[in-house]
Amino acid sequence: MSPRPSSVKGLGQARSPSLVMAPDTCCSGAALKRRLPVLAWLPDYSLQWLRLDFIAGLSVGLTVIPQALAYAEVAGLPPQYGLYSAFMGCFVYFFLGTSRDVTLGPTAIMSLLVSFYTFREPAYAVLLAFLSGCIQLAMGLLHLGFLLDFISSPVINGFTSAASITIGFGQIKNLLGLQNIPRQFFLQVYHTFLHIGETRVGDAVLGLACMALLLVLKLMREHMPPPHPEMPLGVKFSRGLVWTVATARNALVVSFAALIAYAFEVTGSHPFVLTGKIAEGLPPVRAPPFSVTTDNKTISFSEMVQDMGAGLAVVPLMGLLETIAVAKSFASQNNYRIDANQELLAMGLTNVLGSLVSSYPVTGSFGRTAVNAQTGVCTPAGGLVTGVLVLLSLDFLTSLFYYIPKSALAAVIITAVAPLFDVKIFGRLWRVQRLDLLPLCVTFLLSFWEIQYGILAGTLVSLLILLHSAARPKTQVSEGQILVLQPASGLHFPAIDALREAMTNRALEASPPRSAVLECTHVSSIDYTVIAGLGELLMDFQKKGVALAFVGLQVPVLRTLLAADLKGFRYFTTLEEAEKFLEQEPGTQPCIIHEDAVPERRGSLLKSPSDP
Repeated sequence: MSPRPSSVKGLGQARSPSLVMAPDTCCSGAALKRRLPVLAWLPDYSLQWLRLDFIAGLSVGLTVIPQALAYAEVAGLPPQYGLYSAFMGCFVYFFLGTSRDVTLGPTAIMSLLVSFYTFREPAYAVLLAFLSGCIQLAMGLLHLGFLLDFISSPVINGFTSAASITIGFGQIKNLLGLQNIPRQFFLQVYHTFLHIGETRVGDAVLGLACMALLLVLKLMREHMPPPHPEMPLGVKFSRGLVWTVATARNALVVSFAALIAYAFEVTGSHPFVLTGKIAEGLPPVRAPPFSVTTDNKTISFSEMVQDMGAGLAVVPLMGLLETIAVAKSFASQNNYRIDANQELLAMGLTNVLGSLVSSYPVTGSFGRTAVNAQTGVCTPAGGLVTGVLVLLSLDFLTSLFYYIPKSALAAVIITAVAPLFDVKIFGRLWRVQRLDLLPLCVTFLLSFWEIQYGILAGTLVSLLILLHSAARPKTQVSEGQILVLQPASGLHFPAIDALREAMTNRALEASPPRSAVLECTHVSSIDYTVIAGLGELLMDFQKKGVALAFVGLQVPVLRTLLAADLKGFRYFTTLEEAEKFLEQEPGTQPCIIHEDAVPERRGSLLKSPSDP
């Protein structure tokens, strides 16, 4: 397979401006292409792109089918629901997606969230997909994607690392063939070790063999680049064969395990726990369940919403976060741009339409997106091949899925989630910013107890750190006959009390009191509370018979301070001018603003302490 042509890079660059330009009229061509990105690249579609998209879509399809079956187990749902969730995103993203690499479908983290908030009930999972999609659509239409910026990287890393352990350990029971293990993490750990003596040898051997084979094929894939056209035919064929086998490793390993299980079943031996019967055929198209009847009791829509609780906020937000993180990562690597709000619309519509075919919430998959990019996908059209392949498997192959051993699917999940645990992040944060270890550790530890508590607590800790830096900005202090204080960041209302305290302790309570300069080069904006505090500070300096001067004020800040008409306010363009003036007897002369500093106030005089 040849690499992506250079013109493909132009595809990303050509359509990017239409995604980020300010909107024109609602009926203009630019606005239409922004809402339907397919219109930006489809007119230039070529046969070369078709070939590469077909190969990429086929590779992703062979990856997503076994993963979908496995992730349904993580979500606590029957296996067919994983396949029901794997195809709608392929078709929606063809029209609405702004990344050529991203694939939407079931993922390990989203499946874990679904299992937590839907109580292993398919009706709850489908309704959660519908409601999550509605929330995501609303966020996209209202351009609220910026809300995700308040979830910091340490919080994300803490959650994903905890999720990788939770998901991976949750599959140990299937890997070893253990039965009746609770799903709550701490109980799961306890009962797994308690019943370790009940391990089924067949499941354990097959599961460990599948894991080893998957790891070997993954290493081969990482060290085996795609073949190039200029290679000799024999080398090109052999490398292409190895590369294809390594890329489709999940499907091949699961198929191999199913053949072994089938062979044993034919002989009457049952050494493996099998996936079992899967509902055959395509899912029916119907409205999501707004009520459900269990044990002769009808649960209303409002009761279902109350039962899902915080999941209605956590699931859509984490879905968006995962999708946009994946899209931005590959857009940066491959030199094109995405529209975050358009991604919200694509994600929301995928979940809304997916709920009509019994899908649970889906998001962007990092692993399958990597496969998509590495196989040379050129446009979102590769997703069409993936979607069709999933539909064909639902229609014709579900009877064969009966023989897939659960230990083989467990091996697929464990090898897929292991890279989510980022060991190096702890060392990086320790070297770069140790304080960020606090939200990471809080999120990591609490996520084992309750997922939403971990995310919420980590986000709150991150915000507290941010607020602390705003309330106590670092200040450079120069001691001398005249005190010079330079805030390292902006001045906002939480910081004014700390600034006044520093000025009072170092200048006014000194013996004798001394004048001071506030160097404001880094201050780009101030609010009313800061202005009021500065006014009180100027009065305190006047009472002590010393002066306070300002240096380096940016024009917008200077205009605001002039409009406040603070008594005793002095401004100088350089620190040398301010120190020279303050070394004289305070109040002997006014300070004149340079005429080019504030155009609308040219020639204005600033009041000195002796002015009435």
